[in-house]
Amino acid sequence: MAGFSGFPTETLTFLRGLRRHNNKQWFHDHRSDYEQYYIEPAKEFVLAAGAALQAIAPGIDYEPKVNGSIFRVNRDIRFSADKTPYKDHIDVWFWEGPSRREAVSGFYFRIAPDAVGVGVGAHGFDKHRLVAYRDAAVGPSSGPALIEAVAAVGKAGFPAKGEHYKTLPRGYEAEGETARLLRYRALWTGEDVDIPASLHNGRLLQWCMTRWKKQLPLHRWLVDHL
Repeated sequence: MAGFSGFPTETLTFLRGLRRHNNKQWFHDHRSDYEQYYIEPAKEFVLAAGAALQAIAPGIDYEPKVNGSIFRVNRDIRFSADKTPYKDHIDVWFWEGPSRREAVSGFYFRIAPDAVGVGVGAHGFDKHRLVAYRDAAVGPSSGPALIEAVAAVGKAGFPAKGEHYKTLPRGYEAEGETARLLRYRALWTGEDVDIPASLHNGRLLQWCMTRWKKQLPLHRWLVDHL
């Protein structure tokens, strides 16, 4: 899409510096780099990718701002053993559902100092949505559709993730693949790979879209059934 030409090389320089010097003074001294090489290209990416995603997932929402599609760089350290104040990566999120915080599913993109991540789905179900997921997993039509979606993304090279429990939840009976899927507490897929050359040019959008399209069946199942 016109207007997006990739993330500059300085974006990685900033992230690598933040990883090495994760403190408030360093961040204060490099605030202009944060605005120019982190926030501004992330906004351009959100606008370009959001418009492209709506062609394959018309219900997708996105906001080119921090606390919209761009996650905050500040870490929540209240309950973490790691007290470093900042994340050393950029997270971008495009969602479908009642709101950003109540998303049923979405598409994500991450830039870390030495890798990028791209994926689709729901990284966690709240207790109400977990029940809805389990009911859908054993439904007469939604259950087979889930198995089909998981198989499709797996065949494309993106195995489904989110399995957590060792036993079936109480009140459910199932065998085989359905039983395995009932042990999930989230449903998502994705990959982390070395920095692609396209990160720094306009081809990044197509690079992401190629991968998102392969993972689309999982997103569609979540939106259709949850």
